[in-house]
Amino acid sequence: MITFPNAKINLGLHVLNKREDGYHQIETCLYPVELCDALEIIKSESFSFQSTGLEIAGDVDSNLVIKAYNLIKSDYAIPPVSIYLHKLIPMGAGLGGGSSDGAFALKMLDDLFDLKLDGDQLRKYASQLGSDCPFFIDNTLALASGTGTTLQPIDEHLDEYRIELRHLDVHMSTKEAYSLVRPTEGRKSILDILQVPLYLWQLELVNDFESPVLARFPAIQKAKNELIQEGALYAAMTGSGSSVFGIFKK
Repeated sequence: MITFPNAKINLGLHVLNKREDGYHQIETCLYPVELCDALEIIKSESFSFQSTGLEIAGDVDSNLVIKAYNLIKSDYAIPPVSIYLHKLIPMGAGLGGGSSDGAFALKMLDDLFDLKLDGDQLRKYASQLGSDCPFFIDNTLALASGTGTTLQPIDEHLDEYRIELRHLDVHMSTKEAYSLVRPTEGRKSILDILQVPLYLWQLELVNDFESPVLARFPAIQKAKNELIQEGALYAAMTGSGSSVFGIFKK
């Protein structure tokens, strides 16, 4: 069984406040884009994991695909599997590639072993992997709130537009990015901003991480400016960076 876990972009990102448990309350709109990894999972006599493509940093056991397998295995007597991941979505880019891999692995294991998990169950498992993971279960435009795991589907689309991604080889950890953001409540909601014509988004639709991250990495600001100069109706950084995207009329 093979699937193609896709990336996402953030249409606006508000950091509202910091909770007592150390996590932040946020509000953002998550939108799936076509850039994909390739993930294959097959039944096997022994567990194995192999990756190609972009190098994946860190301990292999921290990979969300392996965590997804162990999470399902803790509740269901599933046999070993052989996992092959070809990585094309850049890491530390705000594109959610690792989260997508983990969420798609959950759905694949459900199908492969006929576990008959419903959407709520899959999203519950996904929330244990990471805050972006539940989004990739349904993988449709949604407003994410709370810590990012509370999802509200949005009946909008960008079919008449094309999205161009640009990734810069710079990285700031999410933890460091949050430390530079000043949480602010009482603003116009992202959902309300999305109702105005797209050409007005540049005036109102803000990613709170942009200001501190772009101040440290002028190259990201330059890439964003270039997208606007090339005709993007809206351009922004996604997540905590470092990728930027532009929305163009097709």
